[in-house]
Formats: sequence, structure tokens, C-alpha cells
Amino acid sequence: MRDKNSKKKHQPERREASAPHHIVSSIDNLKADIAAFFDLNAEHAFRPFDVHDHFGVHDKKVRLLFNEILHELEQDGRLVYNKNGTYHAAPLKTKQTGLTGRVERVNKGFAFVVIEGREDDIYVDLELLNGAWDGDIVQVQPLSRNIRSKSRGDSGRNRTEGRVTDIVERSNAEIVGIIEINPRFAVVQPDSKRLYDPIFLEPDEVGEARHGDKVIVKVTEWPTRRSQAEGQIVAVLGKAGTNDVEMHAILAEFGLPYHFPEEVEAEAQKIPDKIAKKDIAKRRDIRDVLTFTIDPVDAKDFDDALSVRYLDEDVVEVGVHIADVSHYVVPGTELEKEAFRRATSVYLVDRTVPMLPEKLSNNLCSLRPNEDRLAFSAIFEITSKGKLLKEWFGRTVIHSDRRFSYEEAQAVLDTGEGDFPRELDTLNKLAKIFRKERFKKGAINFETPEVRFRLDAEGKPLGIYTKERHDSNKLIEEFMLLANKRVAEYVYSLSKGEDKNTMVYRIHEAPDPDRLQTFANFVAKLGLKLEVEEESKIAKSMNAMLAKVEGKPEQNLIESLAVRTMAKARYSTADLGHFGLAFRRYSHFTSPIRRYPDVLAHRLLQHYLDGGKNVDSEPYELASKHSSDRERLASEAERASIKYKQVEFMGMMDPEKEFDGIITGVTEFGIFVEITETASEGLIRMTDLGDDFYELDKENYRIIGQRTKKIYAFGDGVKVKVKETNLARRSMDLYLAGTKPGRRSEFSRPDFNRDGDRRPRERKPKEPRGSGRVKRGGGGTGGGSSAKPKRRRR
Repeated sequence: MRDKNSKKKHQPERREASAPHHIVSSIDNLKADIAAFFDLNAEHAFRPFDVHDHFGVHDKKVRLLFNEILHELEQDGRLVYNKNGTYHAAPLKTKQTGLTGRVERVNKGFAFVVIEGREDDIYVDLELLNGAWDGDIVQVQPLSRNIRSKSRGDSGRNRTEGRVTDIVERSNAEIVGIIEINPRFAVVQPDSKRLYDPIFLEPDEVGEARHGDKVIVKVTEWPTRRSQAEGQIVAVLGKAGTNDVEMHAILAEFGLPYHFPEEVEAEAQKIPDKIAKKDIAKRRDIRDVLTFTIDPVDAKDFDDALSVRYLDEDVVEVGVHIADVSHYVVPGTELEKEAFRRATSVYLVDRTVPMLPEKLSNNLCSLRPNEDRLAFSAIFEITSKGKLLKEWFGRTVIHSDRRFSYEEAQAVLDTGEGDFPRELDTLNKLAKIFRKERFKKGAINFETPEVRFRLDAEGKPLGIYTKERHDSNKLIEEFMLLANKRVAEYVYSLSKGEDKNTMVYRIHEAPDPDRLQTFANFVAKLGLKLEVEEESKIAKSMNAMLAKVEGKPEQNLIESLAVRTMAKARYSTADLGHFGLAFRRYSHFTSPIRRYPDVLAHRLLQHYLDGGKNVDSEPYELASKHSSDRERLASEAERASIKYKQVEFMGMMDPEKEFDGIITGVTEFGIFVEITETASEGLIRMTDLGDDFYELDKENYRIIGQRTKKIYAFGDGVKVKVKETNLARRSMDLYLAGTKPGRRSEFSRPDFNRDGDRRPRERKPKEPRGSGRVKRGGGGTGGGSSAKPKRRRR
């Protein structure tokens, strides 16, 4: 942040107090544009005539105004006046580079720098990125507020522009891509859609890689304004397009490990398979109580189990038993270090990459049937009306009597026949009471569909389906929620005085009012109402709105947008509650096999059960932040693997087949359509809407034909065909059934995870006549590899 004097220094000097506001604003904007022109061309000096020429100024009075502005910018310290009558941009001052943020490269021509705690992000033109790549932590200097014309395709609202002054930390020096080998050099084109710059290698640096291989390359020289990025290959994954290679590439792209280090595996193998009698003696033994697990049919690790024991006609004891991972994963061990580093298991379409080695995840910490297992349990006494009478938390030894799949448990609930029908029916009735109570208190009913694939032995997709949720799924969910909530409340209740016990919470803050209002305005255009004025009414209104679209083609779309409108859930030691679940306090206690924060929750709970005093929150907060970041990467990798398989599957379809779809986005360059049958999304480019010239009506989320007045609006149903698929970029082009597609052209979809209307078009200044400016080479903008690049002199 600038100090007060600096801030005042950069404000335009308003010499005529009586001037109309719009005139002052116009001069301010002109001053900002002139300053930006010099910043953008910082390595050159310009005469006033050059500036006049660049802005197309011919009127004598306007030229005098420009000269006055140049003088003001010199007085402000933004420009330096040279003896030969030219001006150039003033050198950056250290105090101006105090803002630090993360680069989000959403387009070839520009990026945003996201600064934590700041409402608006800083727009940075390509030429002012100073070689920064997506994900880098940088220092950025704000240049000016600029109001972009609506004619440029922008919303017209104020945006802060800036320039990157320093790269604090590179996001990842190892990048996944496809290598293209030429006679005199090789180039790696990154897989990531947010990395537009190729990485060059000398022929002798190629090693065993072959043209078209997927490789991991380490960047040895980052790009500058005059040179390309250079690197060396650290791993050859194999031929691009094969399933194993692509899945490993996705993991590498997001910096997620696949194999465990040898020392971690060795440590896991040393753990005894048999439970020691001394460990059983210290625990509550409930091996004689009926216990079972309910999991997906293809699950390999069973980290939670339920036990049921009837105490009398109206009271049942229900135990929620969780694998006691913290018994085996001890601080200071290699297992602990690796669990922290990974922080989460990763679920790709064809595999699970566990947080813990198989010896633990699929054996010792898996609550397999007919085997004794160590657990950490939450045991509740509950009436038939769902009233909680007693609760107990502690370490146990259990013995699972039955392993149910969700489908098997549902069959028992539906027919009343099979194993343990009374117990399952009791749990199901209690779960429905808990669920109803949650919604009554303000929980939001988000049930976005999960995409699943039927794969052959080679990983090729044979079909796509959405995972259905039955009462058996919801039964398990409600008892896990109960345990997570009550553990958080119990730890808090043990606090003494004002010093509240440190705990790792799963928090979900209330949605940002502006984002919520934007979503409300959007659904209003679809005939749906969302109450956003009072926070207490948001959940009820949201549920009513979601209920109205249930079963309709736009249901998935609306639910997905609603989820993205909400704040993201994360881990923290801050006691902020969970908005989406309507819980005052909530932790994650129920999946320590696959979530590191759950391991911490177990340790903290046991510490307080043993009478321990409050602990320092700082290391737990750091671990919480790290776990949240790793969870985000794992989610992105999962989505990338789903997208890859969707594109692969659609590429196998008959090109003449028509699909029903729904419009999920409208932009200046085309419309996005989700194919209902496969939940796959593709783009219909404007060039493929050949019957008319269409213009974007951003305010109403639609495009309109100039001649025909034909309208394609968000949420409309359409019939489409697949034009082409691109597995390397995990993208798909569509066209409307009954029309002929245009010629092929590249596209880059902007980032829709953030503010949807912030996509200003590239804006580069004209070359001033006689300025002597030399155009730079094609380096740094992700160009092709057909020509020998310019290299540094070594």
C-alpha cells in the first residue's frame, strides 16, 4: 500500500474546482492513459510530438493540454524530462512495489494479480508481466485506475492496472508438456491452459525423449523480454495419449506425488500386522457390538464404520468408528512427514493416489470385515425422535461384522430383507430426522451430480454416468456430520475461561454479498427468485430456488453456479462455523486415512481427553492452510482427469450423432454448451454460427443475430454435433445440428472460477512514428516452434 503522501502524489491535480465532474474524470482518465503508455514502453523515450501522434491528436488546443499533462506527470515523478526534449518513464521506486500477490494468467494477452485481502485484482498487460507465469508470487505496482470503453467488450467499470516489479517465488519449476523435436532444437509445449510460453531445449538436452512424448521439464532459465524460457528434461512419461501417461501427467501438472519414497514404504512395512495386547488393554473394547461398514462397491479402504446396540425400546446406542490413523502415524516419523506433505488422497477417474502407503490405507487402517481393528470412536445414545442423550469420545477396538456396498444396504432398506434390516432401518430413520433438522436450521441442499466412467482394462472410457445418491448414502453422511459436529463442540466445551482450546475446524464462511447479488440477478433473468438481503433467509430461499429447478435440464447448471457463488470451505483454527451446513462449529474427524487435518483433529481430541492444556495454534494454522492448498490442487487434478476422459469419450462418438445440450455460457467468442447425456462441455465458436453475425448482450446473458434477430441465451436447450476434440488441451468444439461448421481455429477459454465479466481485450499502444522502437521477437507468447528461437549468449 502507498503511504498518504504517495497516494496524494499520484492523484490528478484538479486546478479548476468548478469544473464539471465528468470533465475532470475525462482528464484523469487521459492522464492515466498517457502514464500507462509510458509505463508500457518504459525502455523508450518519446517527444511530445510522438505522444500526440500515438493518440491521434491534431487540434492545437488539445496538443497544449497534452503538453500540460506531460508536465504534470513529470512533477508527479511519473516521467523524467531529458535534455533532448524527450520524456521517459521514471524508474520504479522500492516503496512502490509493496503489494504482493499471485498471478492468474487468464489470457495470452494479460493476467490478474490476486492480492489476499484486497477486493479488486490488478490487471497486468502481457508486456508488463516481467516474465511472471501463472501461479507465481510477485510484487506489483499499481499504475492507474482505467475506465475501459464498453465498445471494447468490457463491462466499463473501474479496474486497477499494474506492472510486475519483482518475482518473489516461482510456482513450479517443473512443468508437464509435449515435446516437439526439430533438427536444430526442441520445444516443450506446456499442458496447462494457463501456461502460454514454450520451453526450449538444445538437441543434446532431449535425451531419450521422442517427438510427441509427454515429458516433465525443469525450467533452468526463465523468460525475459528478449529471450525464451529454457529447460532440461527430468522425466519422460511416455507417449502422449496413453491412459497411464496422461494420468501421471495430470498428477505432475499439479505437483502431486504418485510413488512413496523408499524410506516411507520401509517404515510402513515395519509396523506389526497384529494388534498388541497392551494396545487393546488401553481401549474400550466393543468387538461384541454389531458393527458394519457401508462404502462404494469399488472401495478399497474402509475408514468409517457404524455400530448399533438397542438400550431399550426408545433408546439406541450408535457408534461412529473411525480408523485410528494417529496410532500409527506418529509425529517425527517419515510417515508423518509424507502425510503432511500430501495432506490428502487424490481421486482420479481410474485410480486413487492415497495419502498413506497401502500397508496402512488398505490394511491396518482399513476397517475390513471379520478383523479386529483399532479405532477412534464417537458413541451416542439417541432416542427414536433423534434427541441426543449422551455422548462419549475415545479410542476403541472394534470388529466389523459385515461390509455393505451402498447398493446392498439400499436393497435391504427397500425390501426389508437381508442382513440387519432392523438396524439399518433405525439408522435411516434417525438420519432423516437429522437431515430435516439441518435444513430447518438453514443448511443448503447442494447435491451436484458426480460424473463417473465405465473403463476397459486399458483405461479407455466405455460410458459416462452420474453417480446416484440413495438413502444409504445419506444415512452414512448424516452420522459422519453428527460425529464431526459433536467432536468440534466437545473440544470447545472443554475450554477454560477466555482461552479457547485450539482445534482444527472445517469452516465455510457466508457468501460475499456482491457475488450473491450477482447470482441473484442472474437467476432472476431465468424467472427464479433468490432472497439475499437478510443472511438468515439466504439458505431457505436458496433451497426453494434449487427445488424449483430439480429435474429440469438447467438443474446441474444452476446448482454448479450456486456452489461457485458460495465461499470455499477450508481448514482453519479460527472458530468461524460452517454456513452451508448451518453448524456453529464443525471439524473433520471421520477420514484420517485420506485427510491430514483429520489426523490433527484426532491428536488434539486425545490431548484434551487426557487433560492436556491448550496448545499453540500457529503450527496447526499453518498445517490447515497447507492442507487447504493441497486439497485445492487435488480437486483441480480430479476435474482435469474427468475432463480428459469426457473429451476422449466424445472423440469416439459418431461424428454425425446429434446430442441434446444446454447453453452454459455466452461470451464474445462463442457459446458454451453442456451435453446432457455425458455432462461434457464444449464450445460453439462465433465463426461456426454462420447464418448471421451475432453480438453479445452481456447484461441478459445471450447473443443476438444482427439480421435474423435469432437469440441464443444462457439455459436454452440446443441440439449439437461434435466438430473436433483436442485431448492435449482437454477441449471440445461443437456446432449446431443442421448447420455447417466453419474452419478450425484455436481458442483459449477464460477463467470462470472468478469474476465472469473481467476479460478486457488486449490493448497495445500504436508505435509512434519516428520513435525508433524495435518490435520484439515472438518469444514469450506461446508461439509455434517452426522457426529457430533467439537464444541467449552463454
